[in-house]
Amino acid sequence: MNMESLVIQNDFFGICLSLGAFLIGMKINQKMKKHVFNPLLIAAILIICVLKVGKIDYGIYYEQNKILNFLLGPATVVLAVPLYKNIHVLKENYKAVLTGVLVGTITSICVILGGGVILGASEKVLFSMAPKAVTTPIAMEVSNVIGGIPSLTAGLVSLTGIFGACFAPEILSFFGVKNKVAIGIAIGTTTHAVGTTRALQEGEIEGAMSSLSIGVAGLITALIAPYMVLFFKNYVL
Repeated sequence: MNMESLVIQNDFFGICLSLGAFLIGMKINQKMKKHVFNPLLIAAILIICVLKVGKIDYGIYYEQNKILNFLLGPATVVLAVPLYKNIHVLKENYKAVLTGVLVGTITSICVILGGGVILGASEKVLFSMAPKAVTTPIAMEVSNVIGGIPSLTAGLVSLTGIFGACFAPEILSFFGVKNKVAIGIAIGTTTHAVGTTRALQEGEIEGAMSSLSIGVAGLITALIAPYMVLFFKNYVL
């Protein structure tokens, strides 16, 4: 009996693999004390290795993780707690926040579509890339609506978030961005919930603004991404 057959018979293999890999990632992160050793990145590498070595079909693994995928939504909602604690900051800066998220979301979609066209990406890949900056549940649904590949979008969302968690504050610091509200907006708009975990480490205000930006950016993406993709399809591709 091969590895894949054993996995099929054990409905809990997928979720155990995910949790185990993440716990290993947490241990390595705590020991190394470097943001580049992101637990999610380490977990992803470990899971890919296990699936490849065991010749396990990704579809089987995905089906066994449905409960974790479902919990992505509630987990994102929990990020509203730091926002509630800092609601006064939002009231004082709501115009800047909304403008920043709107401009950041539109820019993100334009850059990824434009870059994809220049590099010769196929239409399906382009449409899968368009919503990669927002949280996974929204990104996958938008990808499905505009003709992308939701599973590819989910992978791109993860990569985007991991990159943000590892390097976003350093990049913003390099460009001289020091305002806490601006840092939070930038991280939340472009690197969603995974990046927000790093924003929360930077400070409560940064985390609160990043949490808010996740929801607003997701809403804006859901509303405008189909029209932007249609424009590219009709006038650029």
